[in-house]
Amino acid sequence: MSSDTAEPSQSSDLPIEPPMVDLPIDTHDKGFYDGFSREVSIPGKIIVALIIMWAIFFPVRASNTLELANSSIISNFSGWYVYLVAALIVVCFLLAIIPQSGSLRIGPPGEEPEFSRFSWISMLFGAGIGIGMLTYSTGEPLAHFVSNPDIIRGTVESASVEAVRPAYAWTFLHWGFGAWCTYALVGLAIGYVSHRRGLPLTIRSSLAPLFGKAMSGPAGHVVDVVAVVATILGVAVTMGLGVQQFVTGLYRIGLGEWLLTATEDGGMTASPAAIVTALLILVGASTISALSGVGRGIKWLSNINMALSLALLSIFAFAGSGLYALQLLGFGIWDYIVTLPEHSLTLFTSDGSDAGNILVQWQLDWSVFYWAWWIAFAPFVGMFTARISRGRTIREYMIGVALVPSLMCFLWMVLAGGTAIDLELSGAAEGSILSAGISDQLYATLAVLLQPGVAAVVSGFVVLLLMTYLITSVDSAILIVNTINGAGEDEGGRRYHIVFWGMALSFVVGSMLILGGIDAISVTMIIGALPFSFVVVAMCISIIKAVIYDLVRKHHGVPTTAIGCEEWDGTAAKPL
Repeated sequence: MSSDTAEPSQSSDLPIEPPMVDLPIDTHDKGFYDGFSREVSIPGKIIVALIIMWAIFFPVRASNTLELANSSIISNFSGWYVYLVAALIVVCFLLAIIPQSGSLRIGPPGEEPEFSRFSWISMLFGAGIGIGMLTYSTGEPLAHFVSNPDIIRGTVESASVEAVRPAYAWTFLHWGFGAWCTYALVGLAIGYVSHRRGLPLTIRSSLAPLFGKAMSGPAGHVVDVVAVVATILGVAVTMGLGVQQFVTGLYRIGLGEWLLTATEDGGMTASPAAIVTALLILVGASTISALSGVGRGIKWLSNINMALSLALLSIFAFAGSGLYALQLLGFGIWDYIVTLPEHSLTLFTSDGSDAGNILVQWQLDWSVFYWAWWIAFAPFVGMFTARISRGRTIREYMIGVALVPSLMCFLWMVLAGGTAIDLELSGAAEGSILSAGISDQLYATLAVLLQPGVAAVVSGFVVLLLMTYLITSVDSAILIVNTINGAGEDEGGRRYHIVFWGMALSFVVGSMLILGGIDAISVTMIIGALPFSFVVVAMCISIIKAVIYDLVRKHHGVPTTAIGCEEWDGTAAKPL
């Protein structure tokens, strides 16, 4: 019997059995862990607590160990990350364009989506990459404007007009389908079996088409624990970036010198006191929002985020280099599509020359880091997209999760980043934007673009937008972690656990930022992403199998949904 089918029916002459529509997961029925799987909750909390204590009590040893582990994982698994993400793009594309698979619904036939398209897209973007956009919309185009593979090879001059197009080809690579197809595939694997077959909304359920009832036991517990740890570390990177930029913004609008402290290389970074203060404000607000649930706090915050984002983009469009941004968008999308196969499958190897070594390091610092980040972020965003995408077809889901947010990212990059590059090329910035730290480059762009008073007001607006994005991401992550720990249940007595995970996330981000800045969080995330990357491969195979088997069932008139199985009389009928 296949693991994707239920127990054999009395009609043994059927070519295929209905799908498995029950995956029992033991949960505790009293006390602190009432409604939770202790086999998942307790190990997850222990692992995260050990990471926090390690960073706080053994900072030097932790820093040295992280550096060693990072170099080993990056050098040995860089190809694994590159080719895995390329494969995920292909699978998502095929599932969407094949008519039979694209028309399958994530839920019972005819069910209407829970959220409007605007709220749905807003929540996808806010939880997915909203914070990163505010940091990297200027930071990444500028970084590739100064150094990218073409510049390293010597075919293009750094910080020149000719460097702009390759800069955007690589920027779009990192923020396009690679990110969003990773999220889409993980979310589809979870949502398809949860909403269509009635399985618990948790990571292990996505592997039921491959492993069947085995996911109810220890193997399923391990999968969920790995997902919880990856989620906390992935969100920690996003939150770390946001906290740095949040503190820099507060400094920009004049809230005091105490917010920043000098670094060894002569730059400035958030001070320990500022980090602690920011985390108290942001995580406190996030925890309150998480207590109100997805339908209230997160939905409304996401709608506010989208409205504020469009307002900020309008400032760059009309006060900044709007026409130049349109040119960059056209050229950038064309270059991205044309170079996507080559860039997605290229793994730089050193030929022993200085340029070869720099190319390898560039890819490790950028592409491989991003692929690891998206994979670590995938259980959180995937669970969240699965939670809010019930009732949509696979094709609509793929367009909404993979295509629309990619275009939104591209628009951010060309409007904010294009304005920054244009100010540098014209000489108006006089190098002030390029010389600023990545957390400060958006504010530096506004300082050059606008009058001082106006720039201060808009910078305050950015701080507000950043705060709402941070709150949305953190409260979404807390709810998702609790859903995994609660065997797919997202309602009930979760208050103490919501507070615990909010505090845990604060300690992870705070300890790592103070230990070694955003680099320490990034290294920890890359390490945490590796185990989950193997889960992603299994999820990819599992959803392909589930879809193929359901198409075969439809052909033979065998039910494919939990509702259909309840009403089925055990004989072939019209396709369901």
